[in-house]
Amino acid sequence: MGCCNSRTKKALKIGCGFTVILLLTILIVAITLYFTILKPKDPKVTTQSVTLESIRFEPFPAFHLNVTIGLILAIHNRNYGSFKYDSSIANVTYRGDPAAEALIIADTIPARADHDLNTTVLIDLDGFSKNPNFLGDLFSGCLNFTSSTILHGKVTVWKVMKLKATTVSTCDISVFTKFQNATSVCKSKIKF
Repeated sequence: MGCCNSRTKKALKIGCGFTVILLLTILIVAITLYFTILKPKDPKVTTQSVTLESIRFEPFPAFHLNVTIGLILAIHNRNYGSFKYDSSIANVTYRGDPAAEALIIADTIPARADHDLNTTVLIDLDGFSKNPNFLGDLFSGCLNFTSSTILHGKVTVWKVMKLKATTVSTCDISVFTKFQNATSVCKSKIKF
């Protein structure tokens, strides 16, 4: 009986040792996968096109200035998961003052793919005539705006893992009234 009992203990020790080694291997593989493949990466946002669709300036009888900007952003999802986001609003400011809002319609950005985001922004500059910098900017021919967009949604990795995520994008937009065009530089960050 003593011989059988020592064999059972030895087999149990070997089984426990094998289980610990297997669990450690799985843990190391999971950590390696997370930090090499699955680690969330910020989406790369680039301006594909910024167009000055219209500009309306009426100095008399009452000052009136409207600018309509067409903005197409190319979003490159560098992650191995798709990002499905809800409808949102892009807020545009001029030197910290609210200038306009643009609707962002809900959509999905596929994993490791590019996605175009189109929006049109109508900026009514009548309220900025009181800003001490406005006339100087207007006469210099360049009006600078900042747009910020927060997209709430879910990241799905291999149709198994689903995580809530938020992307925050900011764009610096320069409207050149003299040349009737505009440029933009954007940054984006993802938060889980």
